[in-house]
Amino acid sequence: MLGLFIAQVLNGLLDGTYYLLIALGLSLIFSLGGIINLAHGAFFAIGAYLAIVITPYVGFFGALVLVPLIVAGLGMLTERTLFTRFYRIDPLYSLLLTFGLAMVIEQGLRWIFGASPQNYNMPDILRGQVFMGDFIYSRYRLFLIAVAVTAVAALWVLLNKTSFGRIVRAGVQNPEIVGSLGISLRPYLSAIAGIAIGLAGLAGVLLSPIHTVHPAMGAEIIVLAFVVVVIGGLGSFWGVILAAVLVGLTKGLFVAVGWSTWSTAAIFLLMFVVLLVRPRGLLGERILRFE
Repeated sequence: MLGLFIAQVLNGLLDGTYYLLIALGLSLIFSLGGIINLAHGAFFAIGAYLAIVITPYVGFFGALVLVPLIVAGLGMLTERTLFTRFYRIDPLYSLLLTFGLAMVIEQGLRWIFGASPQNYNMPDILRGQVFMGDFIYSRYRLFLIAVAVTAVAALWVLLNKTSFGRIVRAGVQNPEIVGSLGISLRPYLSAIAGIAIGLAGLAGVLLSPIHTVHPAMGAEIIVLAFVVVVIGGLGSFWGVILAAVLVGLTKGLFVAVGWSTWSTAAIFLLMFVVLLVRPRGLLGERILRFE
């Protein structure tokens, strides 16, 4: 019984990891460019479908590398052709833009692949269970958590230990000062869009073996990803991580005690309580240009 309880909690944390991959991208794009990217979930779906298409040629691990790069390229193209027109105007216009883009992508996937859900076969090497005493857990799910943690750690290093990251963080707080130093943020905006949307593509590949792949899967995940951003706080890397853990634990605990039908409601209640106590989010930073 205890093992089952722990497994359900871990499953909740697993949900938190892919919310995290998507929420970090949402937070980065909005913090630097002021774009509310409702199409982020659609790129997650593109990643899942690309995995189905590419895997027969390069295998699962090849798809795990190639698909995020392809989706990142699509993200940079989207930034250059669409997002760049909306940086200096009300973010609500970008919300309308990306909502429409999400609808176009979803219908495009439905037109190309059909509306029926598709399954993606898990690689044989990652099938089976891991036994730790009396505790049993899926090998693939542990692999998924490990890859997600590695990706988040790599992103932290990029943002905090490199000159690229220092310019991005300065651009989040005060882009005018960065511009006055003769540094153009345009290439950094493109790179951040590529990285953020590439993370969504990575989440799509990782989740496709354990979830059915269908055109509306992006719309299903984007709401909870936004909840994670709101709870964690805008502009806070660690806030989004903490929020993803809390959301995952909340969902896992409710499922573990037999209240699975209330798990999603509990997540929204958590958001409500956090906003009542701290409207900026748990670790939200003060971003001058949004005030």
